[in-house]
Amino acid sequence: MKKQKGWSSMGAMTLTRQEKDIAFLPVGNIEEKEGGTSGVLTAGFQESLTFKDVAVEFTWEEWRHLGPAQRALHTNVMLENYENLVSIGIPVSKLDLLLLLKREDVQIQEGEAGTGTSTEGKIRLEMKEMTAELSLSGDETQRQRCIGDGACDSTWRENLDVHQKIDTGGKPYECNQCGKAFIRRSRLTVHQRIHTGEKPFECNQCGKTFRGRDGLILHQRIHTGEKPFECNQCGKAFRGRDGLILHQRIHTGEKPFECNQCGKTFAKRAYLTVHQRIHTGEKPFECNQCGKAFIRRSSFTEHQSIHTGEKPYECNQCGKAFRCRNNMVKHQRLCNGEKPFECNQCGKAFRGRDVLILHQRIHTGQKPFDCNQCGKAFSQKSTLIVHQRIHTGEKPHECNHCGKAFRCRKRLVAHQRIHTGEKPFECNQCGKAFRCRKRLVAHQSVHTGEKPYECNQCRKTFTHKFGLNLHQRIHTGETPFECNQCGKAFRGRDGLILHQRIHTGEKPYKCNQCGKAFSQKSTLTVHQSIHTGEKPYECNQCGKAFRCRNNMVKHQRLCNGEKPFKCNQCGKAFRGRDVLILHQRIHTGQKPFDCNQCGKAFTQKYGLTVHQRTHTGVKPYECNQCGKAFIQKYGLTVHQRIHTG
Repeated sequence: MKKQKGWSSMGAMTLTRQEKDIAFLPVGNIEEKEGGTSGVLTAGFQESLTFKDVAVEFTWEEWRHLGPAQRALHTNVMLENYENLVSIGIPVSKLDLLLLLKREDVQIQEGEAGTGTSTEGKIRLEMKEMTAELSLSGDETQRQRCIGDGACDSTWRENLDVHQKIDTGGKPYECNQCGKAFIRRSRLTVHQRIHTGEKPFECNQCGKTFRGRDGLILHQRIHTGEKPFECNQCGKAFRGRDGLILHQRIHTGEKPFECNQCGKTFAKRAYLTVHQRIHTGEKPFECNQCGKAFIRRSSFTEHQSIHTGEKPYECNQCGKAFRCRNNMVKHQRLCNGEKPFECNQCGKAFRGRDVLILHQRIHTGQKPFDCNQCGKAFSQKSTLIVHQRIHTGEKPHECNHCGKAFRCRKRLVAHQRIHTGEKPFECNQCGKAFRCRKRLVAHQSVHTGEKPYECNQCRKTFTHKFGLNLHQRIHTGETPFECNQCGKAFRGRDGLILHQRIHTGEKPYKCNQCGKAFSQKSTLTVHQSIHTGEKPYECNQCGKAFRCRNNMVKHQRLCNGEKPFKCNQCGKAFRGRDVLILHQRIHTGQKPFDCNQCGKAFTQKYGLTVHQRTHTGVKPYECNQCGKAFIQKYGLTVHQRIHTG
């Protein structure tokens, strides 16, 4: 057995026959021979024989290959040697024994786990335990005497010095480049290789190099598949002790690293370090091509692949490639149909943990992200960012076909499908396809008849949540979407968009048969049924058919005698909301439609349209018997009675 380098000079020396007798002689035998051999031994060896003369040591490599039983035997022999020497009056410092036994336990941990902070912690713990044991055993006097007279060997003193530096927090070995300090010189040496770029330890299988031997040992386990550190709760195994320690915190719930600003806790120091950059605003990883900076190295690495076009992570099922490993893993779950993350409240399963966390906020009602301008809260940070653009007016996502800009990328993607004609979301029952998933989900409720969202005021139900939200504004009177040209406000964004086309004159929906254009798609659909003769909406009472659903609904109210829209001033009731709105203008005197030639105002647009024909001379309604023409249809109807009698 070799002498251990770097720890102690207490080697496994060649023992004489008498020394071996002492080293392994039971205490009882010594006591029996008192007055005989014992006296001779005490006289002959008390001055020259020390614990280091009978200590059996191993190198790190030798110790690693010893089994648990062999290590236990070594410990028992060393304890017996110590007791034998003390029993015959040879002064032995208990610290010598503890340094030997504890050191071998520490060195194997350090050799396997690397040079991380967890190992430092373990060494610190071991050394503190030594001190505690010394104090309890009354060996403190021996330790102080040894320090005072300088009689101990240099290695013992060096180990004690290291222990004292750990206890006091001293770090005497400082890097002359960055100032970082270390307890041990060996740690400093490994650290300095960061600055020099030196990586002297090379893997003989793949050629990868490392700054320290521990990093190489840990890496080689990737090739061998060795995972010697096993969790005693779930059986999961790890290549390094640090990985096991971190994993065990899942079971214990321990999060020892706390942010001193917001109190959030973390299982790993690295996670805390990254989190603290949120508070400091530090973004140490900067792209040298576009200047964009990142809090995390992983985000930075992923970003760089945008410039290089590299997509190193490929799905082994469909071949699709990804820049980010996490995205590839999520995609593979899509291919496999795997949903490993299950909600413990409703049982719904998800492909990603992040999606599960967001989902659980539905149950908890948690909305941790608040808008600092209007106070509105959101369950997702990304939703808050998009919302804040309402206040700033920012629309960073622009269509490269028509130049239209959007606040969020998802809206842009859906919009671009108008240009490409792509409709990737198809109903598996009727085959109808949609540009966005939300529209498909809303459509599928037509087949199921499901309307899970109910108004708590009037009990009306809706197929999707945004329909309910829009409806509830009828009760609250809320109209958050305001036209920036005339100030008119609307309950929903769609209503505002349609209204703004009055100002812009935009009519994006064109009939491919007659060329007539419309501002609303629904109006185009109704118009096209003139060409086809189709009347898909039929009254279930009288069988009358209609091209437009709204007209059918109004007709049914005629059959039923229903007039649900009531004027809150005079109490008069109407079958349609639009008729109520026109009626209310009698009370308000509002005439929003002005003639741009003579300034005359009208309560409804139709009145303005008819009036403008007096200026243009247009008479679109012509009698098919005598050819006489009229400005409005009513005039033609009255005229035709002359011919019919």
